Amino acid sequence: MIPRPPFASALSLEQELAEFEALKPRLSEVWDSISGRDDLPHTSVVVPSLTLDQAEMKKLEGASFYEERLLFLLIRLRNPRARVVFVTSQPVHPLVLEYYFQLLVGIPASHARSRLTLLCAHDSSPRSLTEKILERPRLIERIRHGIVDRSRAYLTVFNSTPLERKLAVLLGIPLNGVDPALNTHGTKSGSRKIFREAGIALPDGFEDLRDDRDIESALVELKRRKPGLRHAVVKLNDSFSGEGNAVFRYPGTSGDLAEAVHAMLPSVEFSVPWETWDDYHAKFRRMGGIAEEFLEASRKMSPSVQLRVDPHGTVVPISTHDQILGGPGGQVFLGCLFPAADEYRMLIHEAAMRIGTVLAAKGVMSRFAVDFLVMRDDASAPWEAWALEINLRMGGTTHPYLALQFLTGGQLDPSTGIFHSPRGSPKFYRATDNLQSETLRGLLPEDLIEIVTINSLHYSHNSESGVLFHLIGALSQYGKLGMTAIGNTREEVEAIYGKTLRILGHEAAMGR
Repeated sequence: MIPRPPFASALSLEQELAEFEALKPRLSEVWDSISGRDDLPHTSVVVPSLTLDQAEMKKLEGASFYEERLLFLLIRLRNPRARVVFVTSQPVHPLVLEYYFQLLVGIPASHARSRLTLLCAHDSSPRSLTEKILERPRLIERIRHGIVDRSRAYLTVFNSTPLERKLAVLLGIPLNGVDPALNTHGTKSGSRKIFREAGIALPDGFEDLRDDRDIESALVELKRRKPGLRHAVVKLNDSFSGEGNAVFRYPGTSGDLAEAVHAMLPSVEFSVPWETWDDYHAKFRRMGGIAEEFLEASRKMSPSVQLRVDPHGTVVPISTHDQILGGPGGQVFLGCLFPAADEYRMLIHEAAMRIGTVLAAKGVMSRFAVDFLVMRDDASAPWEAWALEINLRMGGTTHPYLALQFLTGGQLDPSTGIFHSPRGSPKFYRATDNLQSETLRGLLPEDLIEIVTINSLHYSHNSESGVLFHLIGALSQYGKLGMTAIGNTREEVEAIYGKTLRILGHEAAMGR
């Protein structure tokens, strides 16, 4: 009989912090034992909770289904002695699981399935999954029951907060994530401080702003420093995917600058059309934020670098991406291209490694990403890179890269930033979480699988190219789907991506 864990409410903060610290060394021990071997037993407990600001989460349609993005972590079942405990808010459709199992090369689906413990809170409320789990002691006990050996287990989460820290302690396993006490380094304000410490260029601006008066003062000072400045960006400290960004356009007036900024501030351009100044200002007072110059050039791109700091403090590069942005102010993350363009890929790689070194020295551990802006006015001039923000969590570029690993079993060459399959072929992809239309609404997972099968849209291990879908659970209700198109050249990727869009549109329209 496995001893029942204490109720979350029965655990004092002092006990929680002490036990959390005591569990940390165990992650290093597990890491050391499994990093050099692919066949050692261990259990990965995956809680893909988006424990983020709930007011900001409301902007994300089908947010609860975003938990399915981390189903790519089933790649860990490629180790025939590994186990995965995966928890969701709502049940995962059986066809979705079968879809992933069939792509685990070299492992019978039945064997992988037997090593997966799939649990569900059966709670569709908009709160975070971790909060739901903490309310259900019997669910916590079921998670513990799925862990064969707690000395060889760890908790993987989308992002770390005190809620995830408490869950790790109740489960008695270390958190494979950032210590929540260090989360300030991943806020917009904290990011700017880290960039300065690392000696990396960043936009002129101000951090640790608390209200509209702070914003106005910052915008006025920016304009005085740079009279030619036309735009500035205001950002919420704890927003994500660019949806907490607002673009301020300086008025063309020769009058009093402070009065003009005060009058124009409520007219900032939000990243989502339904945002209002009153709502935005209330969130800003709650979480704080920054204001910085809007960098402009004849050509600019928005790449990012994904890294990991292992339990021993070693900074490991994972991937580079060119981000695809949209929305009214061009601030919202819509998708990504892998890898980032050749001409600036190693420039941002090196800058990110310096940032990672500073974070590692502060005790930050696990996966994170750094967003950049690269720009130039002249095609013959070198690219300049400006650091924008740090995301101390998994993000929109995490699961596509996991998908590539899931399908190919290849690895990244850190000296070039290029990913090669085991055959030696360089790999490229285009990914999105935002394939959405009214035409797709009403399609069931069964319909998608049929469309994929009839039109041969599956990823082919022979050609090492094709499409992998995710967010399948959001398809019927929201008409929303995620996909990663993988190929052997950038041109092949674009061809696969375009073909898939055309086929999905055609097939969905035919069914109406």
